Amino acid sequence: MPLDIARIRALRPQNELHYWPSLPSTMIEAGRLAAAGAPHGTAVLTDEQTAGMGRLGRSWISQAELGIYCSVLLRLSLPTSGTPIASLLLGLAAADAIQKCTQVACDLRWPNDVLIGGRKTAGILPHLVDRCVVAGIGINVNQERFEANLRTPATSLRMESNGCPQSRENIIAQLLESLDAFCGMLESDGKNAILRAFSAASSYVAERRVLVEESGREGTTAGLDQDGFLLIRNDSGQVQRVASGGVRPARHD
Repeated sequence: MPLDIARIRALRPQNELHYWPSLPSTMIEAGRLAAAGAPHGTAVLTDEQTAGMGRLGRSWISQAELGIYCSVLLRLSLPTSGTPIASLLLGLAAADAIQKCTQVACDLRWPNDVLIGGRKTAGILPHLVDRCVVAGIGINVNQERFEANLRTPATSLRMESNGCPQSRENIIAQLLESLDAFCGMLESDGKNAILRAFSAASSYVAERRVLVEESGREGTTAGLDQDGFLLIRNDSGQVQRVASGGVRPARHD
């Protein structure tokens, strides 16, 4: 069924919501709204993306009426170099919303994947438009199966809830509430509070053997730096920052 936008508006009257049954990508429309000065918390929602965007130019599979495909505008007190902190904040909010709506525990894989049992259930793609963070968020909700040859194995909230269908409207409303909470944390307690919260919620931040996607090198995670970048300690003990790309479990992890 299509999203019940009236219900989401009733649950979240404080957010400006824009809905289309189908869009190439919610991020394109959200970027246009950001450039036009749309306020913090503006959300673009659709039931289907025909050209959904993932990280590093990859596509995001957007099956009609089964997942959450949205982009939210965040006007935060961050420098232009603050996108990594925004990405961590978004991951925390997505995981928090999922856990509160489904009681299913999530893991966070730096920089922008929400996992359940090692399988990807949500992805985040932030970018800046005129100092506004345009946050693309995709959540697999009611899919019952995925292709077996995906780069990262995927799952959905329905699959992780013994086949029980989940309300996309409830999850969207909770996502917007969770975003408010973590944006409030950033404003009141600073970026270190986000770094601590992400580190506590992620099994990937410390002492995890990983493969760095961009370089192909292996190492052990050694925490986050003050800007939200992941630190990797190689086998000789040297610590380096992962400036772009992502990580995945090492082949023998």
